[in-house]
Amino acid sequence: MDNPLLHLNSSLSWAFIDHQQDSPDKYKPKLLVNNKDTNDYVLTPLLEELDRCSSFIISVAFITESGLATLKSHLADLKSRGISGKILTSNYLNFNKPKIYRELLKITNVEVRLTDLSGFHAKGYVFQHEDHSTIIMGSSNLTAAALKANYEWNVKLTSFKHGGLLGQFHSEFEKVWLNAVPLTDRWIELYQILYEEVQKVTRNDRLAAPLTPEMFPQTASALVSPNKMQENALQNLKELRSTGAVKGLIISATGTGKTYLSAFDVKNFAPSRMLFVVHREQILHKALADYQRILGGTDSDFGILSGNSKETEAKYLFATIQTISQDSSLSNFNAEAFDYILIDEVHKAGALSYLKVIEYFKPKFLLGMTATPERTDEFNIYELFDYNIAYEIRLQEALEEDMLCPFHYFGVTDFEYNGQIVDDTTLFSQLVTDERVSYLIEKIEYYGYSGEAIKGLIFCSRREEAIELSNILNMKGYRTVALTGSDSQETREHCVTDLESGNLDYILTVDIFNEGIDIPCINQVVMLRQTQSSIVFVQQLGRGLRKHPNKEFVTIIDFIGNYKNNYLIPVALSGDKTQNKDNIRRHMKDTSYIKGISTINFEEIALQQIYRSISNSNLTALKILKESYSQLKNRLNRIPKLMDFIEANSIDPLIFTDEHSSYYHFLQKIKENIPILSEHEKSYIAMLSEEILNGKRRHEIILINLLLSEDSVTPIEYMNALIDDGCPADSRTIDSVTRVLNLSFFTEPTRKKYGETAVVQFDPSQNYVFHPMLANSLKNNMYFREMVIDIIQTAFHKNEQYDCSEPLTLYKKYSRKDSCKLLNWSNDEGSTIYGYKTKHQTCPIFVTYHKQDEIEASTKYQENFINAEVLTWSTRSRRTLESEEVKTILEADRLKIDLHVFVKKDDAEGTEFYYLGKAHPDQSSAVQASMLDKNNDSISVVHMNLLLENAVESKLYGYLTKS
Repeated sequence: MDNPLLHLNSSLSWAFIDHQQDSPDKYKPKLLVNNKDTNDYVLTPLLEELDRCSSFIISVAFITESGLATLKSHLADLKSRGISGKILTSNYLNFNKPKIYRELLKITNVEVRLTDLSGFHAKGYVFQHEDHSTIIMGSSNLTAAALKANYEWNVKLTSFKHGGLLGQFHSEFEKVWLNAVPLTDRWIELYQILYEEVQKVTRNDRLAAPLTPEMFPQTASALVSPNKMQENALQNLKELRSTGAVKGLIISATGTGKTYLSAFDVKNFAPSRMLFVVHREQILHKALADYQRILGGTDSDFGILSGNSKETEAKYLFATIQTISQDSSLSNFNAEAFDYILIDEVHKAGALSYLKVIEYFKPKFLLGMTATPERTDEFNIYELFDYNIAYEIRLQEALEEDMLCPFHYFGVTDFEYNGQIVDDTTLFSQLVTDERVSYLIEKIEYYGYSGEAIKGLIFCSRREEAIELSNILNMKGYRTVALTGSDSQETREHCVTDLESGNLDYILTVDIFNEGIDIPCINQVVMLRQTQSSIVFVQQLGRGLRKHPNKEFVTIIDFIGNYKNNYLIPVALSGDKTQNKDNIRRHMKDTSYIKGISTINFEEIALQQIYRSISNSNLTALKILKESYSQLKNRLNRIPKLMDFIEANSIDPLIFTDEHSSYYHFLQKIKENIPILSEHEKSYIAMLSEEILNGKRRHEIILINLLLSEDSVTPIEYMNALIDDGCPADSRTIDSVTRVLNLSFFTEPTRKKYGETAVVQFDPSQNYVFHPMLANSLKNNMYFREMVIDIIQTAFHKNEQYDCSEPLTLYKKYSRKDSCKLLNWSNDEGSTIYGYKTKHQTCPIFVTYHKQDEIEASTKYQENFINAEVLTWSTRSRRTLESEEVKTILEADRLKIDLHVFVKKDDAEGTEFYYLGKAHPDQSSAVQASMLDKNNDSISVVHMNLLLENAVESKLYGYLTKS
């Protein structure tokens, strides 16, 4: 029987007496620190506890807007479930800005009080659950830096209701709480006055201090220096040119300083003349100013060539592509007029206008810059630059290097109209109703912005929506303007200036601001349209990622409707290009891949909509795979290998196997020009791809790899190789490996599919050898051999995520066939396991947590988690407590039968289940019950609790259990 008190006692003993004893993870005390290398943050367990609690109290001295932002979506979900809490804080040292108190007042399910206790510096978080409380105490205030970045020490403890430490905390908290004053608008008004006076005194003290060089900003060009990314890129460009290269490509996330980088490189190159080409005139002036700051020189050295300016004699010429590509413009220049040419947003260079300019001029060096080199029109940007990638830094790396403004992303549920959430078919009239606009205002006000004044950008789904929504917002007191493709360049520039100067609150647009616009002051980006492209999503997100002195972070509010392409949101945020649904789901469960103090947050309903989109979308359609394949082929200038996809963070190689039997079959399908393999060679490739490539067991990979180097391998050599790699070398496992590689493990249809010829067999000396047919192909067909080697290398890489010392790895996914193989069954009996099967002292149990409504009643068992350590499970129907198979499971511990539990959320996850580890039957919980079959006749079933040896990891537990 699950005994929380016993578990807590053993956890405390583990923590304070002997760490070598076994103890359930659920109640273990834990030191919480921020460690970016392992993606461990104080914030993660704090949010996990907050999401599951029935009430909470927080006592912190300091709160920042960014810190509060990390909790806002979670507090909104708690409010929808009727859960509230308390926050105790103060104005100690006047650290908290007045605005943070106004932000706290927006959160109506949190009661906030302020203490005037001298030196108040308490930092504690307590979360009340149904049967226990969790306490997090230590050094972390409610600031994003403390919860995600700073070196902090916090202890997480578990206590039952009558625990002494918990009682002391509540007693001390209540004592201070009762003497604290409630947070009100009037209190904030008075504090604002005090705060401004203190700031004025501080400012005056600063002005009265002796002047030092450190007090002056670095405005002179001589003091501008490259950042870390720019230094690395400049060195790479120098080395590239030293090889004789005349072209180079920079791939750099929006906001990371590509323009400054190019200016530094021009300064190093020292050309007699330079040409800088952009696609919009408004970029020219900013680029010119940046260059002048870096290069120095007189104003006459710098000129603009556009529809409004013809300064063609300038040493440093900045031109729009529309003007420079005209015949009348090109004829003014000799082909060798410029030593150095730069093309901004070079992903557009497939257009005829760009190609015309590139083909006309003959510079000593041509540099292309882009944040998104990927294209869907088959044009090869990489080829245009001779495949010379001088430097590449994407969004995640740029955040980690603190090159961008941190962001807090909030995926919120879009408006519900007549019981239906906005979707692909919603009429325009429903997008601009008063109710939807009020809902929009409620969300953008709740999630807020950094700084004293809103400077926002709203992306709409269509032109009419932007115009009408702007009109309605203006009537409600906001200052907004709608900009569309029909507005002139002058109008756009005027509106941007108004936003920057504070004369506008929002600019509403469709797509014209996706790129090529630089408005660093933007502190809120609102997405009111479905995500059609991960590239466009990142471009729009990037509008707010430039740093600015008046903002600490940018708020991204994404209104998520019931759109089929919602799966692109986690793809875009994580940069995951694998097309692997499990990877994408994992990025929804765990967003700790976002570095720095940035966070990703989803309201619960929005989260479930994205999960549905992931399940319902075909991420592996031939068109999608071919597009990703072509992008990598273009980059490499050759047909990629499987390992190339991994190294480029592209498609998961297993996708080719899942959809096309093997990568070779995929290449045939898209009519790639590749050598022809014989039928038996294709069968071998299929077998290795489907059975070995996934890396779920290292043993087969090691043996094949040994045989690729040696004609034969003795059993002792093989056993030593296994031991050296930390893999079990027992006879049952080795026998299982043999049966897999000689195909006797598989069913007859599978053996036929694999050509009915062994991969590995024994020679007369009982040494391992390749089958003669395979050995002959490996010797005489180098293309085939290279494909086999590539499969094995990729399998080794895949295997790194598995624990070689155990047959199954916690929380990895396995099919029924996998369980038969990895539990060393003699044959693949996956098709007859159904829900469970006992064999060879093992019993794999497979549970589909959320059953489909239309499945037959007699197989719709009641199975659910009581908590993260206890699963209520049902046997097959027409079983009683006297059934032999039921008695065997109930007596599993005595009979030394290992019960292995596998669970998947629903059938949309396919044929694989998450492995949750071993379990033990709770005999006292076993009951015989009745259920109705499809004819409404009563049939028997046995329910029992299975006690898991390992508490289910919290994010996975939440994912599996939420409907």
